[in-house]
Amino acid sequence: MFDALHDAQDRIHDGLEDGALKGAGFAAPAEHALGQERRTVALAALIATGALAVSTIVAATVVSVGIARAGVADGVVGNEGSVFAISLVLGLLFIGIGGFSLLPPGRRPHRH
Repeated sequence: MFDALHDAQDRIHDGLEDGALKGAGFAAPAEHALGQERRTVALAALIATGALAVSTIVAATVVSVGIARAGVADGVVGNEGSVFAISLVLGLLFIGIGGFSLLPPGRRPHRH
């Protein structure tokens, strides 16, 4: 079993050295002139992004329904309301800080 694993690792390593896996992904190779492929690549990226967004929404809905049916928040709020409030504020703070990662970096003039 380990021999097969080492053989697979060697093939991947050899492919990386030869540049065979360099063009993996949605983008076309740099030396290839793009024509109709540009639209296909954009469509594939759009479909992948949409599928990821829909699956994230479905997962969040399932988790929310599961928490609501379990009644976990009732037990926490009833006994330790202050701890729940602090954790809620910290959670919202972390979400807000994470939102800053979506902002584009500021433009600074380059010094030459």
